[in-house]
Amino acid sequence: MSQIRVEEVKTSFERVGLHSHIKGLGIRDGKIQFNADGFVGQSEAREAAYYVVKMIKSGKFGGKAVLIVGPPGTGKTALAIGIARELGSDTPFVQMSGAEVYSMEIKKTEFLTRALRRAIGVRIREWRRVYEGVVKGMDYQLGKHPYNPYSQIPRGAAITLKTKDEEKRLRVSAEIAEQLIEMGVEEGDVIMIDEETGRVFVEGREGGEGEGQYDVSIKRKIDVPSGPVYKEKEITRFFTLNDLDVYQARQQGLVGAMLFGFASEEREIPGEVRKSVDEFVMKLINDGKGELIPGVLFIDDVHMLDVETWAYLSRAMEGELSPIIIMATNRGLTKIRGTDIESPHGVPLDMLDRLVIIRTRPYNADEVREILRIRAREEKVELSDEALEELTKLGVEESLRYSIQLLAPTQLKASESGRKSISKDDVEYVRKLFLGVKESVRYVKDYENYFLK
Repeated sequence: MSQIRVEEVKTSFERVGLHSHIKGLGIRDGKIQFNADGFVGQSEAREAAYYVVKMIKSGKFGGKAVLIVGPPGTGKTALAIGIARELGSDTPFVQMSGAEVYSMEIKKTEFLTRALRRAIGVRIREWRRVYEGVVKGMDYQLGKHPYNPYSQIPRGAAITLKTKDEEKRLRVSAEIAEQLIEMGVEEGDVIMIDEETGRVFVEGREGGEGEGQYDVSIKRKIDVPSGPVYKEKEITRFFTLNDLDVYQARQQGLVGAMLFGFASEEREIPGEVRKSVDEFVMKLINDGKGELIPGVLFIDDVHMLDVETWAYLSRAMEGELSPIIIMATNRGLTKIRGTDIESPHGVPLDMLDRLVIIRTRPYNADEVREILRIRAREEKVELSDEALEELTKLGVEESLRYSIQLLAPTQLKASESGRKSISKDDVEYVRKLFLGVKESVRYVKDYENYFLK
């Protein structure tokens, strides 16, 4: 009799982000921890970032922005992510490079405006008439497709919803039936149907329903709703200002199509649209129906910005609806783009004077070693003590990024040799295949005459 074997099914592809290990700034009771929340070292920069977070939370950061300066690979992006994490899990975080501003499709100011408004969230609360409960039965009425005689489409449905206090059978239209099919609604799912719009929301699955069928499910288990099936309920929805801009612009486009017989394809959102959105949002906030959530706009490589964009950002920082702007650069004295004027970090001096500047420093050997340990755990890589010391040495002599980049190929080399743990020999072997920055410079100098100019 053949032996039956059960194995765990693993996904074939898994991607680990470069900063996925950053959970905060590593502050405990107002004190900087050497190794906490994925952060190692950079105590001075993290303490400065901590005070920035406190200023933001106390409402004393208006009209300001943060500039993080330091050599490559010293944790500038990680510091920006850490600030966003400290502000809250629902804080919008928009990351871009200074070079992205120069698009051929839209103007620089339009690109920046969209980025700024993507970093501002609006939480809208409103009372809606809804049908809510656990699905206890579904019967679809199918009819012939108007264009394909060999297929059928839903003409309607009858569903049974149950709460702790009531059970009701409802007849729903074809539009709602299509949503139920597309969303894969099953018996035991807790759903909510908006009476006005007919939109269906799958809230989760009844606790205890179907237990034993799956160990892991994409639908979270929730308690059965109480009260009547048909009720008035407060619903909270989250948008960014850019989402509302796009929606409003499309609505105006549809009105234009109905009035004039065509819809214009505008690459840029008109100013009056954004003004009407701002008025709508401010009214919601004043009426107590909405809440503004300023997020973080992180602009890396800000030395790529020119004088026009700096002037625009300076004005945007003073606006009522402005996110927290964090910028970073690894340049020292360099020319302001589009001019012959040299300035620290390529930032105009009048703008530099308005920024809260945080500096990062190169990591020492102990910090490099600890960061490598964290990255190895994040990437599920086993390192021998000798391999860790060799990578630490490379991180100090070459760069931290170079030693981190060697983790994946050295793991493959060890796997080919039938080992789970990376050895020092694996690191030395892979190092010969991939050059660091300093070694690459030496290579160019040695073979300078052979390269095309």
